[in-house]
Amino acid sequence: MLEHVGRLVVRARRIVLALTAVAVVGFAVAGIGVIDRLSGGGFVDADAESTQATQLLDQDFGTGQPNFVLVVTSPSGSSVDDARVRQLGADLTGRLGRETGVLEATSYWTLGSPEALRSKDDRSALVLTRLAGDEDEVRDTARTLRERFDDQDGLTIQAAGSSVVYGELTDILQSDLIRAELFAFPLTLLLLLAIFGGLVAASLPLLIGLVSVTGTLAVLAIVASVTDVSVFALNLTSALGLGLAIDYGLFILSRFREELATGTEPHEAVRRTVSTAGRTVIYSAVTVSISLAVLLIFPLYFLTSFAYAGIAVVLLAAFAAVVVLPAALAVLGHRVNALAIPRFWRRGKAKPDRPNFWGRLAAMVMRRPIPFATVVVVVLLALGAPFLNARFGLPDDRVLPASAESRQANDVLREEFSTRETEPAFVVATEPVASAEVASYAEELSRIDGVARIDASTGSYAGGRQVAPPSPQSTQYGSSNGTWLSVVPDVETYSPDGERLVEDIRSTQAPAPVLVGGRSAELVDTRGAITDQLPLGLGLMAAAVGILLFLFTGSVLIPLKALLLNLLSLTATFGAMVWVFQEGHLRWLVGDFAVTGTLDITMPVLMFCVAFGLSMDYELFMLSRIREEWVAGADNVTAVTRGLERTGGLITGAALIVAVVFLSFVSSGVTFLKLLGLGLALAVLVDATIIRGVLVPAFMRLAGRANWWAPRPLRALHALIGLRESSKTPG
Repeated sequence: MLEHVGRLVVRARRIVLALTAVAVVGFAVAGIGVIDRLSGGGFVDADAESTQATQLLDQDFGTGQPNFVLVVTSPSGSSVDDARVRQLGADLTGRLGRETGVLEATSYWTLGSPEALRSKDDRSALVLTRLAGDEDEVRDTARTLRERFDDQDGLTIQAAGSSVVYGELTDILQSDLIRAELFAFPLTLLLLLAIFGGLVAASLPLLIGLVSVTGTLAVLAIVASVTDVSVFALNLTSALGLGLAIDYGLFILSRFREELATGTEPHEAVRRTVSTAGRTVIYSAVTVSISLAVLLIFPLYFLTSFAYAGIAVVLLAAFAAVVVLPAALAVLGHRVNALAIPRFWRRGKAKPDRPNFWGRLAAMVMRRPIPFATVVVVVLLALGAPFLNARFGLPDDRVLPASAESRQANDVLREEFSTRETEPAFVVATEPVASAEVASYAEELSRIDGVARIDASTGSYAGGRQVAPPSPQSTQYGSSNGTWLSVVPDVETYSPDGERLVEDIRSTQAPAPVLVGGRSAELVDTRGAITDQLPLGLGLMAAAVGILLFLFTGSVLIPLKALLLNLLSLTATFGAMVWVFQEGHLRWLVGDFAVTGTLDITMPVLMFCVAFGLSMDYELFMLSRIREEWVAGADNVTAVTRGLERTGGLITGAALIVAVVFLSFVSSGVTFLKLLGLGLALAVLVDATIIRGVLVPAFMRLAGRANWWAPRPLRALHALIGLRESSKTPG
């Protein structure tokens, strides 16, 4: 089929390029303003108990967790209890409650001056507000309110809460994307110039990137019109779009130039390139897409959004590499080498009497495979050891830079207020409960370690006893449908103590069926949602990739080797995640960030799927050349040596450029984007150098002829349906 594609592309080369130009313009128009249609949340399971509790609290009781909080600070020398400040605070609360989109607004000055809403120095107090709508509507309302309720009448006003955090995340992301592109683009172009030695050839992979990125923005705009899509999917779109454009462009271009160097006529060179290298590109795209598709099984739209963006950008990049780029090559012909510049290094062909660096490295490793493999495996496992101590949380305001308003406001909440009044857990009964049973249940809950206070329809409780009788505000805790209790903690929300508190609440005998919600409950439920689906995801990925590699190679051992080595290549990455971002090392290098002692629980899953896909990308590029030498009659050692000679420099160059693209994320002000960028850059570089240069030749030397073994029934199956590159031309 690809031979037919190659011939068709050559015949219709100018039509293909014209249609591509029209498509890119259409993609760009469709993707305009896509960032405004994307959401800043998606970190929790929409079907979890905590989410159901939040929905029930809203539907049956018309209340919920405050998502917009004002920290109001009195003028220097004044207390929040001064008469003038009290009047200003009450007026502020009243005006806020009358704003469009505000469901309820209460404060220290309207709730009878509870100590929990007053800071330790008596100069600040809280206004707790609940905004209406979904995440996007709440975010937009919060932006409007921040502008309307700025410092006034001598009061300093800071905005906090999840609505403000998500809004600032979106704003920072836009500037981060521009900064990342300004960092990555010139370095990428310089590296391409260094690899190809000519401006024309170096610019062609960017054509693939243009098609894949603009096309994916259009896809995201369409998907966002029917379901929630995370705004952070844009980062993966730009990085993978450019990274895979480089990978696929390098592979297609290097093959085309090899064909020209042998004296092949340009149009025939295009046809051979599409039918050989194009096949590997398609296999790679399918493999990477499978790795990213695993994200679809997790019930968090933060993760599924990366699947939408990743699959779209991968398939578009493959299409552009197999159709659009060959059309451009058919038009250019030998002019692909035009505008040559002095090359910083030359990757050329290996000479029979002197193999290049990668050939010499492969030969050296295969002379002593066991010592080399042992040292590398031990080092990688040692680097990955810190991951054994990983602790996980969910993103909060501390993922923002210290200069962000909501980060500063939440720092004040943590440091100046004695309880977590703005982040209570809550227990919602799904049926009516007698007052005596409510009181008994509240007393029991108040005895749990980590509980500062329980507020219920029957009053307030602490330490196993009632500390306040019912007040006019207590009526909010009951309705004809049931009752609910507010659990004010005195432990950090996203912490082991917070998780333990949720587990203790859920294990306490209740007088009726109850649902437990709140931030800590969201973390517990999200962890459960991810860990429950993880075995299935890993199993599906391993099975699908293993089948594809078998169809590609006809071997049962090579797929197992690839899966094992790809897992091993991620150990250093996961260890670095903990050492840098959980423990706080190297902040001088990656930029300052808040050390919370936890990692975002979604990051290991996301990084694994992306890094695994890219690793398989390089695996296929290398195997295509090794297998061709083997099929052509070379012995195992010669096939591996020649395969690494031809692909080592190409893979390393591609990985270096991809690493530069991901490292641009380190400039972000958002901590988990720093983590994602540094982790993926490290994973790509380790895989392209240590794994491909040392462990692959060591393993294949030890396996010998068994590398290509398969049982007779599977050999027959591969002969029937297996896909392979032609052995007639260099692969």
